[in-house]
Amino acid sequence: MVKTPNLISKGGGKQREGRGFSIGELKEAGLSVAEAVKLGVYIDKRRRSTHEYNVKALKEYLARLNRTVKSLG
Repeated sequence: MVKTPNLISKGGGKQREGRGFSIGELKEAGLSVAEAVKLGVYIDKRRRSTHEYNVKALKEYLARLNRTVKSLG
């Protein structure tokens, strides 16, 4: 299967692995919260920010997932 994407969070001038994607980032990528849970994508309900690089990572993950599913079936 396809590995879930790593969230990148900028804090204190450094990038680090985050705790989960915000609900806004999920919506911009075209995912509902229920779909994200089914796919195993981590969600951080406390975050209110939406970062473009996280949305891009989610969209790339969905594209890889679609390619994998199509190749299987």
